Amino acid sequence: MDPAAPRSPFLRSRGLLIPKHPQITTGRLRAALRSDSYERKECDAVARVVQEGDVVLELGGGIGYMSTLLSVTRRVARVTSYEANPALIPYIRSMHAANGVTNVDLHNALLSPEPGSPVAFHVRRNLLASSMDRDSDPDSITRTVQVPHQPLAEVLAQMCPTVLVCDIEGAEADLLPAGDWSGLRVAVIELHPQWIGQAGVQAVFDAMHRAGLSYYPKASEAKVVTFRKGW
Repeated sequence: MDPAAPRSPFLRSRGLLIPKHPQITTGRLRAALRSDSYERKECDAVARVVQEGDVVLELGGGIGYMSTLLSVTRRVARVTSYEANPALIPYIRSMHAANGVTNVDLHNALLSPEPGSPVAFHVRRNLLASSMDRDSDPDSITRTVQVPHQPLAEVLAQMCPTVLVCDIEGAEADLLPAGDWSGLRVAVIELHPQWIGQAGVQAVFDAMHRAGLSYYPKASEAKVVTFRKGW
């Protein structure tokens, strides 16, 4: 490589262009992206079960990797993505733009069983460590933003998803049992048993079973569990 040549502003991961960012694409995350091991279990699951034309509800948009992958490689009809961290929204949009993604409806909001007041979200110097928990490293907080709630039932009725992809850091035990998921064909859920315990894990499984979806072992690994209808 010519040392005088300009460096690319992108990393590459699973065929996607990942915009470089001094506070996001660093350290272990950068290495995982480059080795295609970032979110590997979730990526393997959606590769097995998501089909062209699916309508996807994504809870926990992260850095926009999964919504981009779903659009580019699985050719889904559309993705509605919810991410609570306001600091990640511009980066997610840059990820979508870099890969020509135009079918993702991105929301900086939380879904909840009932309408609720906005909640305080604390942005930290380490953007990926931002959270609703003020007591965890309060000195690192750079700003606090009010993030709105949207009622889960209203969102499900409006978009009629066929696929759920969920990674919401332990909130799955409270939110998922509150929804009518009977319209789903597939759900890919990252569980957090270290926070929700056996009762929370059971609540998630029960919610999926009530919706007519069964645990699908061929697309499940460790804490990433897949539920599928009619397999």
